[in-house]
Amino acid sequence: MKEEFKQHNNKSLEEVNESVKVTQNTSLWKKIAAFFGPAYLISVGYMDPGNWATDLAGGSQFGYQLLWVLLMSNIMALLLQSLSARLGIVQGKDLAQASRETYSKPVNFILYVFAEIAIAACDLAEVIGMAIGLQLLFDIPLTWGVCITVLDTFLLLFLINKGIRKMEAFIISLIAIIGGSFFIEVFFAKPDVGEMIIGFVPTMPNSAALYIAIGIIGATVMPHNLYLHSSLVQTRKFEKTKKGIKQAIKYNFIDSTIALNLAFFVNAAILILAAATFYKNGMFEVAEIQDAHRLLEPLLGSKWAGILFALALIAAGQSSTVTGTLAGQIVMEGYLNLRIQPWVRRVVTRVIAIAPALVTVIYFGESATGKLLILSQVVLSLQLGFAIIPLIHFVSDQKKMGDFAIGTLTKIASWVVALIIVTLNAKLVYDEIAGWLIYSSNHIYIWVFVVPIALGALVLLFYIILKPIVIKTSRKVQHVPHIEQIFINENLKKINYKNIAIAIDFSNSDQKSIATALNLGGENAVYTLIHVVETAGSIVHGNNTYDYETLSDRIYLEKYKKELIAMGYSISILLAFGSPKKKISKIVNQEDFDILIMGAHGHKLFKDILFGTTVDTVRHNVDIPVLIV
Repeated sequence: MKEEFKQHNNKSLEEVNESVKVTQNTSLWKKIAAFFGPAYLISVGYMDPGNWATDLAGGSQFGYQLLWVLLMSNIMALLLQSLSARLGIVQGKDLAQASRETYSKPVNFILYVFAEIAIAACDLAEVIGMAIGLQLLFDIPLTWGVCITVLDTFLLLFLINKGIRKMEAFIISLIAIIGGSFFIEVFFAKPDVGEMIIGFVPTMPNSAALYIAIGIIGATVMPHNLYLHSSLVQTRKFEKTKKGIKQAIKYNFIDSTIALNLAFFVNAAILILAAATFYKNGMFEVAEIQDAHRLLEPLLGSKWAGILFALALIAAGQSSTVTGTLAGQIVMEGYLNLRIQPWVRRVVTRVIAIAPALVTVIYFGESATGKLLILSQVVLSLQLGFAIIPLIHFVSDQKKMGDFAIGTLTKIASWVVALIIVTLNAKLVYDEIAGWLIYSSNHIYIWVFVVPIALGALVLLFYIILKPIVIKTSRKVQHVPHIEQIFINENLKKINYKNIAIAIDFSNSDQKSIATALNLGGENAVYTLIHVVETAGSIVHGNNTYDYETLSDRIYLEKYKKELIAMGYSISILLAFGSPKKKISKIVNQEDFDILIMGAHGHKLFKDILFGTTVDTVRHNVDIPVLIV
């Protein structure tokens, strides 16, 4: 296996690693900086509005006594995110792709549904948080605020199209707003430093504190972040040698440590603020975000207290939408091998989140939004084990991870963390269902719908634990949405032409596109095969992308080139990243091509909306003839 692993890496290094590399002979800080980026997109999920309710409740009811729970949660999150990064770096596959190779199609579909539900639940928290922030800052009715959150969909898509630099600048700016706001708030509150230090000593005052501690852990470790991190780390190019992989794992861990500690300080600041203001003044029941905002100004004696609180809430909601959208695209492509337009999946996700928020506000009143936030965290908790357990299995597999499989101590620590999280989250779900049975008048619906789903989830949990142990074989699956074999034959008629560009999408239409081009140009023409990688990572990171599909697409292009050169043709290849309709147009307009050959997509109307169109946009944006085959 080690020999095979090494051979695969050699091929990857030769055929893919052609652009920016992580420089070996440079300073330590430059090496670390080369890997900085993915963890900052991850960290925003750890400071979203869903965390605020548990932090506020913990600080107002128990002062500083639960600070140690936040620290423990952060250590758990750091361990799990480092495992996620390790999987992506070593195997070149994200968590969803690795699951698809391990489990059966029905199980993978259920895992996909759970992941999508978790993403929608997380987005629900962002919708509510954003709407509450707008209400607090501009006195906008909560119903209007929920509807306004649709607009951030277009802001996100605008930033993605502008590339990774602007996206990272946007995220870092929002994190700075959140952190800066709470730093000033804590400065106003003047907390007791001695009691803060004591708060890091583990203690559990009563059962109510345990319940809040469970909520803090459940709100801290986000399942969709594990999918996202395993994909985003693949955007960094480095030497696929033992030294290069070891270095990538090390520096990504440093990146994660810094980013997640920033998230920890934000959550700790919220809890400290609640302890120094509400708990100190005997206000032990402040858990609603609106109540916290209303009471901060008179308690701290500054009008800026409420304003900064609302600004931080809006920033938290906005920043977290980014991770949800990208994670949604990753789980859909990984589990189902299905890719749709980013704006379609963003709108659908946001609509799913807005619907329950509007129903809650209209029928149950604005005061019920806090309960809905807690419910969203319960849903996240239910899904968490289905991401953690497969992840630990995958990074423990020496056959696939080689020398980079986690060691015994890390494995024990990981399973202990998984056991703690799954047990505590299971207790949280059990307590919620028990509460519904006690206080609900319609027990029949709970027994018919809720209880069977919970039991089914428990059975599935045991299955994903045991399956990789009992049956260690992997399924052979196609991780990229194109054909498995390259079809090039010599029965192609030729006519003369000069410089021809051919858009390749690795579908059955490639054969016709190439044949048509060869008929136009003959053996004296020069042909350029163009393919655009459009994964979630490529949309964000552009030509810095180095994920599984990039590797696969480069190999496919090389196979096309090799076959055609053997037939006597002059062939070059060009791999671009991002939106095909934009990149193809840009490439064609920059080069001296005579004609562009493209394959027809073969769908219209609804499928055009779902999967997007390339041909129409390209033919309007280029200055040369376009032949649609």
